[in-house]
Amino acid sequence: MSEWHEAEKFVDRAHEFYELGRWDEAEAELRKALARNPYQAEWHFNLGLTLEAAGRNRDAVEAFSSAFELSDEDPQAALLAGVNALRADEPKLGLSWLDRAEKLDPASTAPFVHRIDAYRRLADHEQAETMFYLGQQVDAEDPELYAAMAESLLDRREFERAIWCLREAARLDPAMPRVRARLADSYRATGRLERARQLYLRELRDNPGDIETLLDLGCLLADMNRLMEASEKFRRVLEIEPDNRDAQFYLGDLAERAGHTQQALRQYEVVLRLDPNYPEARRRVAGLILNRAQGDDLALVHRLLRMELRDADQRPHAYDEQDIDQLARLLLDSGLAEEAERLYTQLATRRPTEARYSHLRSVALLEAGKIDEGISAARCALAIAPRLIPAMHNLALAYLSRGQWLRARYWVRQGLAVDREDAPLRRLRTRLRLRAVADLTRWTLRLGRRPRTHKPRPA
Repeated sequence: MSEWHEAEKFVDRAHEFYELGRWDEAEAELRKALARNPYQAEWHFNLGLTLEAAGRNRDAVEAFSSAFELSDEDPQAALLAGVNALRADEPKLGLSWLDRAEKLDPASTAPFVHRIDAYRRLADHEQAETMFYLGQQVDAEDPELYAAMAESLLDRREFERAIWCLREAARLDPAMPRVRARLADSYRATGRLERARQLYLRELRDNPGDIETLLDLGCLLADMNRLMEASEKFRRVLEIEPDNRDAQFYLGDLAERAGHTQQALRQYEVVLRLDPNYPEARRRVAGLILNRAQGDDLALVHRLLRMELRDADQRPHAYDEQDIDQLARLLLDSGLAEEAERLYTQLATRRPTEARYSHLRSVALLEAGKIDEGISAARCALAIAPRLIPAMHNLALAYLSRGQWLRARYWVRQGLAVDREDAPLRRLRTRLRLRAVADLTRWTLRLGRRPRTHKPRPA
């Protein structure tokens, strides 16, 4: 009996610590209580809430799972297990819990809302849309359904449909957090920058300390070339949260835009001290020092880019096409042609009708010394875009490197037929002509040195 009372005291103290935001102490008290009585579903559930508040989502899933097993399959425990699995970046695990929550509470739209998010993370947007329509059958007036569907549409760049969904969400719940900010994101993506700015400002009037909206507005102002105002927003974020990596990064971006390379480098170095795995900062540092890279500088560039490449392999969902393209370009520029070729192969496979990726893949292959594969990739680029002069130039250089002058001359002629003023091709044509003159001179000299033979006169 005394153990039971002692456990209850631990739970009461955990509640006090939770109210104070002292998550570690609240967790410690709950674990003491559960050590004495591990069969209390409510205590496991409270532990899950505590771990969720502390940002330890994977541990929270385990706690909610234990609560679910002990509480005769509580749908709320299943729902929160699914939500925390999503936050832990485990969408498949999240779906398994959300499916259980929906079966146990078919009158709730919450499982459908979070399943839209799960399928979005898995890039299965068709299923995400299915969940949206199924959720509407339960409650067509749930604003969370529209907001979740908008995120899937934004990922697909279907901005007008996303705007409609966000407007519906705002109509149904004008107080929904950041709904106007997400609507502003959509307007920004469609080039309606002033409309986006007004919506961000409206959001900040209601939530003046919202860091995410301040960052978004700062980025928009930078796009509008209002750099001083953008800087003010990022510095406002740092007043609220001094170690905010994004604000530090964007200040570096502003310095880079203004041509202050050293200041930008210092700012990005701050970001990397705060988070050594901040991907974009690694790429920016590598790009800024690449032009002056020699010795140790070049070794640093290679180290940063290889770290970035490993991160892209391990977290492919965190890198969009633009990120991969930028990384591949930096790899190529820094002399890591084989690594660049691997990324361009991915991009060319993903975008088979994009001639640029096949062309850049051919550049990487040729620089890596893989002449046959480089020629093949250049021909693929020309099959997509028959007038692509850089691919013709590459083919001419590739054949030139193998001493196949006639084929090289053919591609130079093909390119100049498209653009007779193309400077690289004209230089290459001059080079081929000089080569032809040199060959003719050597042939003439050899002919002049041949010994004369005299036929004997007849007797």
